[in-house]
Amino acid sequence: MRIAVIPGDGIGVDVTAEAVKVLRAAASVFGRSLNLELLPYGADYFLQTGISLPPNGYAMLRDDFDAIYIGALGDPRIPDMRHAREILLGTRFELDLFVNHRPVRLLHERLCPLKNRGPQDVDFVVFRENTEGLYVSVGGRFKAVQEEINTYKGVHRIIKHAFDYAASHGLSKVLMADKSNAMTDGHALWQRLFRELSAQHPGIEATHLYIDALAMQMVKNPAQFQVIVTNNMFGDIITDLGAQLQGGLGMAASGNLHPGRTSMFEPVHGSAPKYAGKNVANPVGAILSAALMLEHLGWKHEAAAVEAAVKDSVVTGNGTAEIGGTLGTRETGDYIASRIQIGHEATKTRNTN
Repeated sequence: MRIAVIPGDGIGVDVTAEAVKVLRAAASVFGRSLNLELLPYGADYFLQTGISLPPNGYAMLRDDFDAIYIGALGDPRIPDMRHAREILLGTRFELDLFVNHRPVRLLHERLCPLKNRGPQDVDFVVFRENTEGLYVSVGGRFKAVQEEINTYKGVHRIIKHAFDYAASHGLSKVLMADKSNAMTDGHALWQRLFRELSAQHPGIEATHLYIDALAMQMVKNPAQFQVIVTNNMFGDIITDLGAQLQGGLGMAASGNLHPGRTSMFEPVHGSAPKYAGKNVANPVGAILSAALMLEHLGWKHEAAAVEAAVKDSVVTGNGTAEIGGTLGTRETGDYIASRIQIGHEATKTRNTN
């Protein structure tokens, strides 16, 4: 397995190092061959060369690697963040990574801002359409016109992905959110295709909420959700709300997918340059993004082992201050990597006995 790793900027470099450490530990414990190729692209490279990615960069990432792992991007020395936009958004669009996969899973009740809520109450996934909507930059500066793009292909495939995921994971509920009461044209397409695809999955309960009602319900009772699918902008907003339910952006994993093709994985927090190199950043979101990548690549046992080690870190307080621990970034990564080995040995012992 060959993985392209772009550490990024700021704390992206710090937490990516821990994700790489954990990936190598998982590969070693399970006897897997894993080639992690660190690529130099980021703010420093851009400032030195004026290049975000080489001319064949997107094709290289697509054709030469099984997956792409990217750390947080952003540096105040580049005010327009051109390098971040070209690396991150460019890769999403050029590789047609139409699924943004955001698991929302609470690992310990102390991390949830809602009272009397535990891991059993916050465990769902959001699928955000990733290549259309308002983020395609159609429009102009005259009267600040910005147009939203919703195509049959784009809407159909993201809703289909949500139903397929639910069916393949034994889940029984899919909810679609839009604003079709106000945005009557483009969002009517979402309504129509959701009805058509739900009819093909009679065993799955298909429901709809307007996006503002969904935001309220996520705060009131997140336990009611299993799979949520929505458009690009609304997905951007509610996944941040979901991240807060699980303990903040530092806990959130993300995948940008095109099933069957090279896909990209990243933590969703910012680069926080003022904390870079200080050994304080929480690496959990980065490590869980790596676990999501392993699962997507078919390494399900390895992914489960990483997730179990992360949960152990959170539950026992062996993490950074952000999650109630006393460890630094590197020490948290060390602990999680060590727990993969310990957990694997314990599993083998139980199976032997």
